[in-house]
Amino acid sequence: MSVSLTESAARQIKKQLEKRGQGVGLKLGVKKSGCSGYAYTLDYSDGIEKDDEVFEEFGVKVIVQKNDLPFIDGMELDFRREGINEAFRFNNPNVTGSCGCGESFTTN
Repeated sequence: MSVSLTESAARQIKKQLEKRGQGVGLKLGVKKSGCSGYAYTLDYSDGIEKDDEVFEEFGVKVIVQKNDLPFIDGMELDFRREGINEAFRFNNPNVTGSCGCGESFTTN
């Protein structure tokens, strides 16, 4: 099981952690939400729990609870700027559908 980062995502996470002044990495997860079933959650983590898996790339840690891994295994987290918009992008091979607004997704 794995989660990867693009260099752009790693730079953004580092920047936000420095701005925040603390934290060991980015906590990535999923929750039941929306019309398709699940939504991604992002938060900054100040510690690593025993039920967390840690993936590190470009000097940045991504922390995922083990029970969320089946939904995001193999996912690449990217960060893009397009015009005045900027956001994390979730390139998740497990997604089989998403709602029209793009806020939630479903998997097999």
